[in-house]
Amino acid sequence: MGYVTRIVIIGGGPGGYEAALVAAQLGAEVTVVDRDGLGGSAVLTDCVPSKTLIATAEVMTTFDSSYEELGITVDQDGAGDRESKVIGVDLGKVNRRVKRLAIAQSHDITQSVTRAGVTVLRGRGRLGAGGQAVDGSREVLVDAPDGAVHSLRADAVLIATGAHPRELPDAQPDGERILTWTQVYDLEELPRELIVVGSGVTGAEFAGAYQALGSKVTLVSSRDRVLPGEDPDAAEVLEDVFRRRGMNVMGRSRAESAKRIGDRVEVTLSDGTVIEGSHCLMAVGSIPNTADMGLEEAGVKLNDWGQIQVDRVSRTSAPGVYAAGDCTGVFMLASVAAMQGRIAMYHALGDAVQPLNLKTVASNVFTDPEIATVGYTAADVECGKMDAVVVKLPLRGNPRAKMQGIRDGFVKLFCRPGTGIVVGGVVVAPRASELIHPIALAVDANLTVEQVASAFTVYPSVSGSTAEAARQLHIRKRSAGES
Repeated sequence: MGYVTRIVIIGGGPGGYEAALVAAQLGAEVTVVDRDGLGGSAVLTDCVPSKTLIATAEVMTTFDSSYEELGITVDQDGAGDRESKVIGVDLGKVNRRVKRLAIAQSHDITQSVTRAGVTVLRGRGRLGAGGQAVDGSREVLVDAPDGAVHSLRADAVLIATGAHPRELPDAQPDGERILTWTQVYDLEELPRELIVVGSGVTGAEFAGAYQALGSKVTLVSSRDRVLPGEDPDAAEVLEDVFRRRGMNVMGRSRAESAKRIGDRVEVTLSDGTVIEGSHCLMAVGSIPNTADMGLEEAGVKLNDWGQIQVDRVSRTSAPGVYAAGDCTGVFMLASVAAMQGRIAMYHALGDAVQPLNLKTVASNVFTDPEIATVGYTAADVECGKMDAVVVKLPLRGNPRAKMQGIRDGFVKLFCRPGTGIVVGGVVVAPRASELIHPIALAVDANLTVEQVASAFTVYPSVSGSTAEAARQLHIRKRSAGES
């Protein structure tokens, strides 16, 4: 499709704006139709805001858990020459900063996109009902804020409309006491007793953050452990840390309803148990923004959850229509959305394209400690999907970790028994999101454990545990090969 010159992108999140930049660089005429502001939920209500909030919580956790061990003293009664110091959080101020940073990031993205020559239209985009025209183009209808409807023609369309929080019928959010993760940034005061329903990534991140900020947190999990989709050893470490810090983690407890009674919230579980708190955060998944967009009428297939079905170059079942990001449900990460969007434009505009490879995606759970993963997992090894040798090296023996008062966490590496090629890894540690990168490079470049082990690391450093794990894996691999 090297003739493609007109690109219309519906949705301005990471999948949309990154695709727009690529298409503009390749010489296409690009229009982005966006309803809420460039950056999408990742910038405005999800990734950027939540990680900004978590950054504040991280400071609190570090100070609270390590200051005495590191020899830092705090005068809390005003005795001596120093003024009394009591650590606390002004949540209203924190949230105002969160919103300010999100808006600034959205503004920066808009400037970058418009400088590249992309046209940005405010409104809600949908596919026209007419299907493909004789020339192969598609119609995109834009419902503008003033009520007008504009029609655009496109040689290729990218759907990048994201997703929104799922709501339970008997736990409708009111934005004040019963909240979704997009509404928490309107709070002016810290919740005294926060009930978090859902123990996936979003639930775990917010539960840990609010506990660090000073809330009494109850985490309600329908599964037998927190983070059921993550590495089980990593999830065990995090749940142990949560409990040790005073969080009430309720496993195998499914929430049936949440209702507000004055300034209190009652959450009823499936076994009839009632939990009370001052606030409730519902983190029970998300719904793709694909309804009422004319997708199925245009030949775009959706799965049972309303997600758009795509192949590894982001094509849908309808010619000339691509999709990227959370609306596809492929891997709900901003980095994956951006890659899907870029791949779609490379393919649509006839440029060289590398199909999406999810086994090279690095992801991170921004709890304390963080959990970072890449490549094949323990579940893949256990079910026989990947034959691998595994080494797990606790951080408690790492000299830099000892200096920093880090007691929880580990580095885990997976390699093929014969070749020693690194096929996966897990890091549980403060700043694991930074420590996973060398393992991600090893997975992406098919490096062996010998190559990872032979690269110099700084002494002392937490990353030294990655090289040490590789050395141990070299020995374990040889033993596995001999047997």
